[in-house]
Amino acid sequence: MTPAGSAPHGRWPDDLLDVAALRAAGERPLPFREFVVKVHSRCNLACTYCYVYEAADRHWRTQPHTMSPDTAAQVCHRIAEHAAHHRPGSVRVILHGGEPLLAGTPLLRTLSRTLRARLPAGTTAEVVVQTNGTLLDDDVLRMCHEEDIKIAVSLDGTARTHDRARRDHAGRGSHARVAAALRRLAAPGHREVWAGILCTVDITADPLATYEHLLSYDPPALRLLLPLGNWTARPPGRTADPGHTPYGQWLATVFDRWYGTPGPPVRIAFFESVLDLLLGGVTRTETIGGAPCQLAVVDTDGSLTLSDQLKSAYEGADRSGLDVHRHSFDALLDHPGAVARQLGARALAAPCRACPVGTVCGGGHYPHRYRADNGYLNPSVYCPDLMALIRHVAHVLRADLDRAAGARR
Repeated sequence: MTPAGSAPHGRWPDDLLDVAALRAAGERPLPFREFVVKVHSRCNLACTYCYVYEAADRHWRTQPHTMSPDTAAQVCHRIAEHAAHHRPGSVRVILHGGEPLLAGTPLLRTLSRTLRARLPAGTTAEVVVQTNGTLLDDDVLRMCHEEDIKIAVSLDGTARTHDRARRDHAGRGSHARVAAALRRLAAPGHREVWAGILCTVDITADPLATYEHLLSYDPPALRLLLPLGNWTARPPGRTADPGHTPYGQWLATVFDRWYGTPGPPVRIAFFESVLDLLLGGVTRTETIGGAPCQLAVVDTDGSLTLSDQLKSAYEGADRSGLDVHRHSFDALLDHPGAVARQLGARALAAPCRACPVGTVCGGGHYPHRYRADNGYLNPSVYCPDLMALIRHVAHVLRADLDRAAGARR
């Protein structure tokens, strides 16, 4: 049975999604380990590429601006309930938006305390606030230290690159305010609450200038994000020419600098995952490698949704018809969208299953596979770029291993 509000027929690989039959055959879902909690549904910036406000879905307009205390308490109850059932060693809760700091520190503090108080013994919580950085002040930093909340900040590179896309509603750039926030986080007194920088790739920007600028803040980690797009709404510069690989070339340039730098490099989960997968290991990010998705999202009204990044595909793509007031997270595990994202290679298009780098790519990030006529049964719209990057990394790794083998002879 498909839950109310689920995606139209054809969006998911329906021939694989007889959920009752899968469960009867002994196929059990993996519990959610990561929870994105939308504590505020509006933002003080108007980023040009934002998948919440600038993509196909307009549902944000009907959401409460701020999550109510009652809904926040129920979110904590449902996460604790899920943890008590499945007994994970840890869960990760990302306070998100919109801009989560617009919700105010009292709500964030109470939510964090309530969550940790309700989790069963043996389960810990990593709480992260993902912010644009413009509202980071003494009160926020004090709360994060006191409540053990980490801070991840979005920065897209140099002032020229960042301010081209990440502007406020009056058209003013935000780089100066974000840079000031990052300098505060880099100071010895606050570094312990800094999770890292998120950067959306802009192929019109110089890759090395972007990377060196990000490094200038001495972040503990970087997340390089491909712009959300798909076959129906292509990302900027991603043409139909399979020989044109601007994102692959951009990332390969950064990879070479990152990999070739002496000493411990900054953590970049995307690059680390490609290396690990090439060596037979596992991925550290859902954007590559095809690992089963264990993420759920809660909107400000308590709606339980699939990845909010699915909003980039079509109106309602992330909705399940479920909510924390009436349903558990276990109910969301039986939604076709959640099932499809835990099927691994069985949910991939035929070309991906036959691809020589398919075990490394894993079909790429799920939202990037969408096409209006057949849903998600496609390779990633970034397929040529991923192929080019993986082959480049494999060549570098092979040469490195050959040198190491030669040195041992």
